[in-house]
Amino acid sequence: MGLTNETIKERLIAKFGEQLSHFEEPYGLLTFEAPKELNLKVMQFLFDDAELQFRFLTDLTAVHYPDQKDRELAVVYHLHNLVDNVRLRFKVFTAIEKPDIFTATQLYSAANWMERETYDFFGINFVGHPNLKRILNVDEMEYFPMRKEFPLEDQTRIDKDDAMFGRGPLPEGSERPAKDPSEARAGGADRSSDRGFVETPMKEGAPTFPAHGTPGEPGAKQDWPTDTTKV
Repeated sequence: MGLTNETIKERLIAKFGEQLSHFEEPYGLLTFEAPKELNLKVMQFLFDDAELQFRFLTDLTAVHYPDQKDRELAVVYHLHNLVDNVRLRFKVFTAIEKPDIFTATQLYSAANWMERETYDFFGINFVGHPNLKRILNVDEMEYFPMRKEFPLEDQTRIDKDDAMFGRGPLPEGSERPAKDPSEARAGGADRSSDRGFVETPMKEGAPTFPAHGTPGEPGAKQDWPTDTTKV
């Protein structure tokens, strides 16, 4: 019999007792919460235990819960047992005023860049990381863009209205200019603009394509020149 969520849970509780909490199985994925001081001990146990063998770090990220006082930031670990093909997820929480979490780089080398990205976007300070610096954003950035600390965009802005980008109807009484006066249809401008794209005429002599089928398939009609050097 393969490794089950119930077995994993029993092993964890036997080792850490009531220090672990909030066991759930959304979509069959075992999920639980651990104190942030135990993050390395939990991962080390899951890694070393001969039955559990969670020795692959699939993902490491964070979530910002601005309404949860003193536990605003969660670090989320996704681990994988490759032998039994079983996955689990666990979370640790920290206060946003002091977002210190022990690094997992000594156990999982893949944590290096994952922790840098999580620091870059959420400001988690991974204590003991060998090179904790921004990985995608510029070093001069003084904030962490994935935190929910910024107002949502004003939906009444007109300078970013979809109509300005050809994705929606123009205000009443307005009209998009024709691409070329000679191409304007009777009754107004070329209506292809109203559909959000511009029709580009084919160059003379360019190959045409069959209505169906793949070139080379039995029965596929190939009605374009095969000598592409002349196209």
